[in-house]
Amino acid sequence: MGLIFLSACKSTTDKKVNGQTEPKMKIIKEKFGTTPDGQEVDLYILTNINGIVAKITNFGGILTSLTVPDKNGDFEDIVLGFDDFRDYLGDHPHFGTIIGRYGNRIAAGKFSLDGVEYSLARNNGENHLHGGLVGFDKVVWVAESFENVDGLGVKFNYLSKDLEEGYPGNLTVEVTYFLSNNNEFKIDYTAETDKACPVNLTHHSYFNLAAGKSNILDHEMMINADRYVVVDEGLIPTGELRELKGTVMDFTVPHTIGSRIDQVEGGYDHTYVLNKSEEGMTFAARVHEKQGGRIMEVYTTEPGVQFYTGNFLDGSLTGKNGFVYEKHFGFCLETQHFPDSPNQPDFPSTILRPGEKYRHSTVYKFLVEQ
Repeated sequence: MGLIFLSACKSTTDKKVNGQTEPKMKIIKEKFGTTPDGQEVDLYILTNINGIVAKITNFGGILTSLTVPDKNGDFEDIVLGFDDFRDYLGDHPHFGTIIGRYGNRIAAGKFSLDGVEYSLARNNGENHLHGGLVGFDKVVWVAESFENVDGLGVKFNYLSKDLEEGYPGNLTVEVTYFLSNNNEFKIDYTAETDKACPVNLTHHSYFNLAAGKSNILDHEMMINADRYVVVDEGLIPTGELRELKGTVMDFTVPHTIGSRIDQVEGGYDHTYVLNKSEEGMTFAARVHEKQGGRIMEVYTTEPGVQFYTGNFLDGSLTGKNGFVYEKHFGFCLETQHFPDSPNQPDFPSTILRPGEKYRHSTVYKFLVEQ
């Protein structure tokens, strides 16, 4: 097996040095649309020196497109989403968004903190999911683009006011997307609060490394985890972190996603407890689509990663390039803390208090196998 870094793309160059074409980074800002309440929404188009292009909007911090090459040098979009901004205003399963204040589920939409019970929206059956009815995925962020010698990015800021969606405290949030010249898409999250509150931010792109030519069942997956969070029928943790070696949940040895998915009721939608020996960045997962040769590796500072196989995609949404998003057309690797942690005292805490700073970093790195 030969792994290579992705080579420069001639379409992103505009000058020559010593007779050779020199790649050039660039950022383009375009108007993307207008929200129903009149807020203008922009689209930032980032191109690194190797020709990888990320398109990001300040509405929900959505990664609308990520174009990377396959082993033949063909650049194609590997994330699900829409061409038209208006489609992002409708009902969709969080394509490419920032998720907050709390990624994943909180049981019964309730938690108690410092002797006070807080009630949240029950927007997933009886439970609270992904920040509520108007979470971070549905607001317009203040955005600013930047570049340096290593790459280019967009910095997003948002103030979530006290009791927004039922959460206590004024929470100031900064999320930075950075497309590096080493072909890494890095996300850095920070947050501060003036009142104790749970915080669990994540990113919700649906990936398809075959660029929509097929579903994701033939993608080979490896996850660096020996345990997973056991959940009940409502996908709420029971509190058990179960060993997974030798079970259908085991991806410590690479398997195709589809090889055992029919033995998992509903498909994969579970938090894997990452094997972390120390604080800092940890290898989380590796995905390989063999036909095109694309590889994505994931690294994170978080204790878990939610592996989701697009089980609720049902063909009712038509996305970019006319693709109908059927079941298992995309997968998610959402780096995060564990679901329902505010109600699970044995899980790592997600409570942020005044004077503390929430920090979380995740890297999606792209390679090609020749």
